[in-house]
Amino acid sequence: MFFAEPYLYISYVIPMVDEHVIEAVGMTRVVIRDGTVVETGEPKIRSCPLAKRFANPVDPITSEAVAANISSRIQRFGMGTRDRMVLDKETFVLFVASELMNTGLRTGTLDAAVIACDGAGTVIVRSPEMVQGIGGRMSGLVSTTPYPEVIARIEAEGGVVVNPETAEMDALAGLAKAKEMGWTKTAVTIAGFQHELAEEIREKYPEALIIVVHTSSVSSLENAMRLARAADLVFSCASKYVREAAASTALVQGGVGVPVFATSKAGKMLIMERLIETDQPLLVKNTRLPVSDMGSIPDPLI
Repeated sequence: MFFAEPYLYISYVIPMVDEHVIEAVGMTRVVIRDGTVVETGEPKIRSCPLAKRFANPVDPITSEAVAANISSRIQRFGMGTRDRMVLDKETFVLFVASELMNTGLRTGTLDAAVIACDGAGTVIVRSPEMVQGIGGRMSGLVSTTPYPEVIARIEAEGGVVVNPETAEMDALAGLAKAKEMGWTKTAVTIAGFQHELAEEIREKYPEALIIVVHTSSVSSLENAMRLARAADLVFSCASKYVREAAASTALVQGGVGVPVFATSKAGKMLIMERLIETDQPLLVKNTRLPVSDMGSIPDPLI
């Protein structure tokens, strides 16, 4: 008689890779692992007026300069680490997504914002300081790793992390959760390549305020027009197609170097509220859009 030895089953727990992938200034792919920049791609844009105003300026845009900028963010506020700070009161410029949402939350035009955060994924925030602390310091987040410490910090300040186990980024799930919790005046940020997502959000959540960021990758005028029709605010970044679409769709333009275009009355209202709130001197003039300062726009337009 033969006795087969019992099979020994060993369960392996594969550790989650501590990795964050970002599309930084100049459409530069950056990978952070274990709190260190380990990979920096080649920029597709040579210069950007906004990048010149960073705390750690990037001018011209090179792989080395981008890596230094991201490393500075890691050191200053823990970007891509367990020490990530999530609150901030300091505003950066007049017209960027975080500042506009910040204003909307303070005035009551918005009651929540669905945004992405490294270390947490999609989050719902209701605090102006948190939307500034997360969004004002964030580049284009492609993927991230969940950190219990960052998630706990967000939740302690009243934020909601939609997918705490995976840190998945899912704008639709964020909007669904916000609606479930009774928040309907909700802003949501999406990337420029997500024109189909913008249309789906508009169909399912007609009351949402859709803000399109990181639009340099918009691949055609048709896609730019689809974004403009579905969204409320569209940032131009280095996209020539967004600027062309704005000529026929924009109601208001905020800024000239890297402008934001309001393509709905709701988007226009948020820009107007931002203007009311600022102490900066302003020129208000009716004119044909878009308006560009050819000496201070991204180079090249894509």
